Amino acid sequence: MLEDAERVFQICCDCISDDGKAMDYDAWKLFIDAAELGSLSKVAVTYGSSQPHISRRISELERECGGRLFQRTGRGVALTELGQRVAPKVRAWIASTVQLANDVRTSAGTPIGTVRIGSLPSTAHPLVTTLYHRLKKRYPLIQLMVREGQGAQLETWLEDGSVDLALLFRTSPSPKNGDTYLVKTSTYLVGAAGDKRTSRPTVPFSALNNLPLVLFCRPSSWRNHLEQLSTERGISLNVVLEADSLSLQTQIVAGGGIYTLLGPYAIAAALKNLRLQSSRLVAPTVSRHIALAMSRHGELTLACRTVMQVTREIASSGAAGLPVS
Repeated sequence: MLEDAERVFQICCDCISDDGKAMDYDAWKLFIDAAELGSLSKVAVTYGSSQPHISRRISELERECGGRLFQRTGRGVALTELGQRVAPKVRAWIASTVQLANDVRTSAGTPIGTVRIGSLPSTAHPLVTTLYHRLKKRYPLIQLMVREGQGAQLETWLEDGSVDLALLFRTSPSPKNGDTYLVKTSTYLVGAAGDKRTSRPTVPFSALNNLPLVLFCRPSSWRNHLEQLSTERGISLNVVLEADSLSLQTQIVAGGGIYTLLGPYAIAAALKNLRLQSSRLVAPTVSRHIALAMSRHGELTLACRTVMQVTREIASSGAAGLPVS
């Protein structure tokens, strides 16, 4: 039963403790690796093993749990509903186990361990690159594992414990759920070079009415926010193309006849390769916050706290060129 997922996982953890077998930790690690890679063959390649051997170990784990964790498909494996319920707890347990080993090796409170961080494409550089270089210099025992995705993906990764921290956009004026707001940015209407609508420093929000737009795919809290503002002001958003790729959005906009809505960080990156121009939306100003969010799963380790502290330092000092409105 799905409601027994937590009990099933606890029973398995109790068995691990009682048996004292090192292979049990490895089996749960295989479970997570298979869930993320979606293929037992890929797991086998990663571990230098064979697919039948990996499959047997997963089957043994499923027998101990009393339920199927994976659905075997023609193209690989996918988590069952039970597997989806158990996965966040397994990730948290593995992370805490690894951190415990790191803590034993740590002296004088030196941060050590892997911190998994999710980033929007527009914040990956230079914010995350600056973070990497600063950590390498000051805290060489911290290792970053960076995953790049859009807002909905980052929210999912935070929810299921795939990442410890995430850099994403928030529209709420006040941080919630432990978020830290790093900087406030404005929103710009972006068009091709020479476009009349984006030729001035600012453009009213009403100019978006029926304007052909390319925006991020659903689900998207940013789309929801824009549509709420539009409804309140009697504006109709004409989304003619949905694309999660910033590169694709800006490439299409540069061709003319279509527009997008971006922050200054993303625009600055696109201008290195494309001829675009932009005008800041006003009446109302559409503000967003670059936020540092924490996963609700797992322990906030010393390494995680250190990464959060250094990220805040970078943002407040302007070292990563974060734009402000």
